[in-house]
Amino acid sequence: MEQESMDLFANGEKYVKGRHLVTIFHNEENFYSVIRVRVTETNDACEDKEVVVTGYFPQIHEHEVYIFYGVFKEHPKFGRQFQARHAQKEIPQTKQGIVAYLSSDLFKGIGKKTAEAIVETLGEGAISQILNHPSVLEEVPRLPADKAQTIYETLLEHQGLEQIMIALSQYGFGPQLSMKIYQAYQQQAIEIIQKNPYQLVEDIEGIGFGRADELGAQIGIHGEHPDRIKAGILFTIEQQCMQEGHCYLEAEPLLKEVKILLEKSGREPVSFEAIAKQLIALEGAGKVMGEEDRVFLPSLYFSEKGLVTNIERLLKQTEYEDQFPESEFLLALGDLEDRTGVQYAPSQKEAIQKALMSPMMLLTGGPGTGKTTVIKGIVELYAELHGCSLDPKSYGKEEPFPIKLAAPTGRAAKRMAESTGLPAVTIHRLLGFSGQEMMEDEEGREVSGRLLIVDEVSMVDIWLAHQLFKALPDDMQVVLVGDEDQLPSVGPGQVLKDLLASGVIPTVKLTDIYRQEEGSSIIEMAHEIKNGLVPSNLTKQQKDRSFISCHVQQMPDVVEQVVKSAIRKGFTARDIQVLAPMYKGPAGIDRLNEILQEILNANPDGSRKQIDFGDVHYRIGDKVLQLVNQPEQNIFNGDIGEVVSIFFAKENTEKQDMVIVSYEGNEVTYTRQELNQITHAFCCSIHKSQGSEFPIVILPVVKSYYRMLRRNLLYTAITRSKQFLILCGEEEAFRMGIERNDDLMRKTSLKEKLVEALKAGQSEDEASSPVSLTEDTIMTIDPMIGMENITPYDFL
Repeated sequence: MEQESMDLFANGEKYVKGRHLVTIFHNEENFYSVIRVRVTETNDACEDKEVVVTGYFPQIHEHEVYIFYGVFKEHPKFGRQFQARHAQKEIPQTKQGIVAYLSSDLFKGIGKKTAEAIVETLGEGAISQILNHPSVLEEVPRLPADKAQTIYETLLEHQGLEQIMIALSQYGFGPQLSMKIYQAYQQQAIEIIQKNPYQLVEDIEGIGFGRADELGAQIGIHGEHPDRIKAGILFTIEQQCMQEGHCYLEAEPLLKEVKILLEKSGREPVSFEAIAKQLIALEGAGKVMGEEDRVFLPSLYFSEKGLVTNIERLLKQTEYEDQFPESEFLLALGDLEDRTGVQYAPSQKEAIQKALMSPMMLLTGGPGTGKTTVIKGIVELYAELHGCSLDPKSYGKEEPFPIKLAAPTGRAAKRMAESTGLPAVTIHRLLGFSGQEMMEDEEGREVSGRLLIVDEVSMVDIWLAHQLFKALPDDMQVVLVGDEDQLPSVGPGQVLKDLLASGVIPTVKLTDIYRQEEGSSIIEMAHEIKNGLVPSNLTKQQKDRSFISCHVQQMPDVVEQVVKSAIRKGFTARDIQVLAPMYKGPAGIDRLNEILQEILNANPDGSRKQIDFGDVHYRIGDKVLQLVNQPEQNIFNGDIGEVVSIFFAKENTEKQDMVIVSYEGNEVTYTRQELNQITHAFCCSIHKSQGSEFPIVILPVVKSYYRMLRRNLLYTAITRSKQFLILCGEEEAFRMGIERNDDLMRKTSLKEKLVEALKAGQSEDEASSPVSLTEDTIMTIDPMIGMENITPYDFL
């Protein structure tokens, strides 16, 4: 350690050495710290006796001397600070100092005589020797094993992390990523990196294959090394599934993609047989699942499999079919129509009856087809026929409310609650999840109640669907509601589409448009687009929509003029939502948010409170979007809120900057470090807008969006509008988007598994057992591209 310290000084790295005075802030989760130290030595131009040091280090002990390595930076608000890349506690460099250190209060049960014996045996390099080879303590005469263990563990606690952080920085990792690596591997961090740097790809968020491959090259791993190929395979599967929404990849295209990845940047060739061999090894280790010519990640394979099992379990319940005579149902329905003044259409009556008489039902339809009306009818009729109250207050803890309403997002749940007058929650909250760990969580959970209605099911991915159905009791009736033509879930799978396509679940499709009577040309347009038709009046002015022709460079000015016009007409920032498919570029979400903030929440003289986070400025009154699920705060990915307060560090007892955001009255506090969880929402992505409606939607569409333009994207965006829709851009871009429908089909096997399990009368386990990838079965999936004369026996 001493030698490392001297080398760093010799290499000219800037450092500040000083005694810790006070910890201003310390995050226990990621070790980010802000401390004040009294400077005793530095090699930088600094005359300050005290400096503020920021960085990621373990708990800094009071009044101890540390050496911090990094650079001085000028903070726009807090002035000069030393940003440390890593730190280490000063180790005594004399025999007397080491004896005093080892016999201090840090080392419980170690007295001066023991410390002297250690130094006498090991010399002035005792501490470094113990840290590197704890067995050297066996050389110390009459030193008990328990005391030797205490010494080593205490040194690890107070010196080990500093050594690891220094070593990780030499591998090119920044302090934040280094801390993630340390938290995952603890004292084994360097050993794991030196043995198999590709393990980082699996375990550490933010480290991709390219970074691990650079480390691999540094330590001599290259070409067809098994660890390198395995990492390439897993990285390719995960990237494709996360980015494209697939639940599996076919073996032949997978091997091609992996080969391209491994040979990137002029690396040496890697054979298909070497990749196939490691694919088989991964299957044997349980890292992938094989089924016919498909390769799954285990979590996705078992999510599909588990969902089928639980749907089959629910559909086996038969007591609902004849629980009420049709005459009793029709009488109750007639009474409901008289009481509410609503006359249900034949398809709506069919949907209500089928929902009440089936263990599970799918209800689908486009905008204006009456899905909300049917949901209300199901709830009212269920209460009437079962003789239960719709007042949640009339139920105690022992008798839960029988009807549960849920949706994927907070905004969709709120709309559901408003339309029914009953409580509605997110699926995450319904399941009691308290964080983002839920997808791998196998803890037993059970949803109470007798009837569950889930809206906006098109947004539900395969992981969440599996967790939801796993938690449902056998006797719960389930109604799933959604629009199959909207965008699929952000996560893998296309659950609603596959459930409908399977044909094994009772289904009602609503096709009649009832809101059409209100003269909504937006709904008419949405249904034309849904059917693949370019509206003949696309560019003609309508009473509720318009088209402004412009090219990409004009888009910012056009959006600005449209928004200013809406504001002059009395609309507020909450009423207006700009939607776009891409973040970058002159017509991207980032650029449009900058412009819209200056229109809707400007700060011309700089007098208003503002917190800067990178290039983004947050002000009171800003519309912001939550980017990650935080169930413990009752906020979820996609929720839109408003900044209501800003507190600077000097204004609060926590001594740190804070931003308060209100999500429909639910106030959530963000520290500066947590501002990466939100972004501006004056303009947001079409994906993030799902489950919401806005009085005014401004939709820019230009050819530069081509990579994202598809029919379901335009359909989803258009159906977010309640009153007015303003289309901006190029007519040809709209036509291109409407015509593109099938080139991003997701690879899922849910439909197939459902059909096998339910239509053929087989159990799910019999219908879709995985096929092991072996030297016999690998050939059935034809992975050996271009090697017709080679068999697996040539390399296994």
